Parts: sequence; structure tokens; C-alpha cells
Amino acid sequence: MFGTQKIEPKEGQESVWDYPRPPLLEPCNKHIKIIFNGVTIVDTKKAYRVLETSHPPSYYIPPEDIKMEYVQPSQQQSFCEWKGAGSYYTLSVKDKQVVNVAWYYPNPTPEFTAIKDYVAFYPDPMDECLVDGETVTPQPGNFYGGWITSDIVGPFKGGPGSWGW
Repeated sequence: MFGTQKIEPKEGQESVWDYPRPPLLEPCNKHIKIIFNGVTIVDTKKAYRVLETSHPPSYYIPPEDIKMEYVQPSQQQSFCEWKGAGSYYTLSVKDKQVVNVAWYYPNPTPEFTAIKDYVAFYPDPMDECLVDGETVTPQPGNFYGGWITSDIVGPFKGGPGSWGW
């Protein structure tokens, strides 16, 4: 575990070390909100979250709950061994732009068809990402898109001593 001890979860908390591999996809009725350059671009209670060993959850948002006029497809692509081929969006609001800040799966694997075209956002470049009103801390490492809240404990992949970048 990256040379550090698992943090034991307290009541009401989850440890990322109890999350499964392969990852679990589950509906999430928590209130998810994302603000970028002063504009609320996401406001939903219909997200899904992906839970994978050593990672804080990533939240996938239905397109109808995203102000899609602010996102543009980019040429970036990636591949996830569990979800399949991923595509990316650039986010532009007023005079501010972040390239490849969100990703989605246009043709996910059968286990992840529920999140077809749902969009996940890296929290770090945003003004604020909130889960039930709590401000999210981005997963360390500049590569992973997990959202850390007070009910999630690590240590997290991407932090010191792990193999993220």
C-alpha cells in the first residue's frame, strides 16, 4: 500500500482499500455541484460513482445535468481496462479554458453501460466541486480524477510513495 498503513474508517466513513477491483459502479443520489469561472456547470442528484481499490470515487454526471454549451470535444483519448476507450472534453467559460478536463465513455464495456456518455470532471482546475455541500479535495497526482470528501479515507493512489505522477 505505497509504504503507508491503511487508515481505518470511522463510523460513516469508507476506506478506499475496501473498494473492489475490478471497480464497482453504483448510482449516487448525493447532490453533486461543479463551479468553474463563477458559473455552475453541474448540478445533479443523478450521478454514478466508480469505486476502485486505492482511489477516491470518481463521479459521472448525466449530460442533461451539465451545461453542455461550455464543453467541447477534444482529440484526447485514453483507455481504461475496465471501462473501455475514453474521450475528453475541454471546458470553456467566459475567458477561461481548461483542456481535457473531463472524460466520458461513448462505448463502454458491458459492465459500465449505465455511464455511457456520462461525464467525469477532474476537480482540481474547478473553482469548487461539492458533494452534498462539502468541498472536494482532488485526488493527488495530477493524473487521477478522484474526489476526496471527509467520509473517504486512504491512503490514496497518486499520493507520496505511490506510482502516480
